[in-house]
Amino acid sequence: MGSTFSVVVYGHDRNRMLAAVDQAFEEARRLDQMLSNYRPSSEWSEVNRHAAARPVPVPGELFNLLAACLEYSRQSEGAFDISVGPLMKVWGFYKGAGRLPRPAEIRQARARVGYKNILLDPAARTVRFRREGVELDPGGIGKGYAVDRMVETLKSAGISTALVSASGSSIYALGSPPGEPGWSVSIRRPAAPDPPAAQVVLKDESMSTSGSYEKFFRAGGRLYSHIMDPRTGYPARGVVSVSVIAPRALDSEAWTKPLFVNGRAWAQRHRPAGLRAYMCEERPRPTPAFARGRKRARPADAGRDGTFSEERPPTGGMQCAWLQ
Repeated sequence: MGSTFSVVVYGHDRNRMLAAVDQAFEEARRLDQMLSNYRPSSEWSEVNRHAAARPVPVPGELFNLLAACLEYSRQSEGAFDISVGPLMKVWGFYKGAGRLPRPAEIRQARARVGYKNILLDPAARTVRFRREGVELDPGGIGKGYAVDRMVETLKSAGISTALVSASGSSIYALGSPPGEPGWSVSIRRPAAPDPPAAQVVLKDESMSTSGSYEKFFRAGGRLYSHIMDPRTGYPARGVVSVSVIAPRALDSEAWTKPLFVNGRAWAQRHRPAGLRAYMCEERPRPTPAFARGRKRARPADAGRDGTFSEERPPTGGMQCAWLQ
């Protein structure tokens, strides 16, 4: 899955804790064997190789995960789409640092993308593609699902206090450290890691972040990130990062993508109940006259649209705030 997993646990029995952590890492390795699109032997790669030609039987666990992904796609109006693989390849983000493709290449790749090309048969527990060239990419859900499974493994081993992280972008906070209300976690400010954009306290919940700064390249004076809009075939623009807090890491990771791609207005209307989101957006740099006007504005003038509560003034052409 291309992630570095870490586990922090609290408890009184050192041997028990070490054994539980070993089991959690073993669960991550098991899932990598199933979900990696870099491993030719994985069940995920098996689906990509053969599902256009015939129905491919898959384990119940993978079938349920794919079914959840299709539901995310429907709810997000196609902004989340695990069939984005052809676009990730043509833009050079699959095993690479990125490249600027020709418009014809983008059109050809885009024609092979679309979650409606994925057919699931619950009775036979098989996966089939409607057309050739469809390719599933686990990048939008693999880390979150692995974090959830690692947490369940720890809980089964008797651990009640732990922080599980996948490369820092998908985390789950189980319980709370001694004497604390929960786990204190920072949300990175995209322009510069320090100081953080926000600080949150998590307990028995997850937080995932997607940002354009994670993987990108520059061409022609523009930045192109790895976060694709599957419907246009181009990297999403306007939003810089999105952090989502949800009961499960699978949900928090999956929902960062459509909120990033669709932007704050859509997120305000369609964000599922029970999810909290923190968004950093590009903003035009204020002119000197605009800046002078802001100094004279009354505090009551801030946030009149009811969408964002701004915690600190935007800097460097960026605004970061919680969705209300």
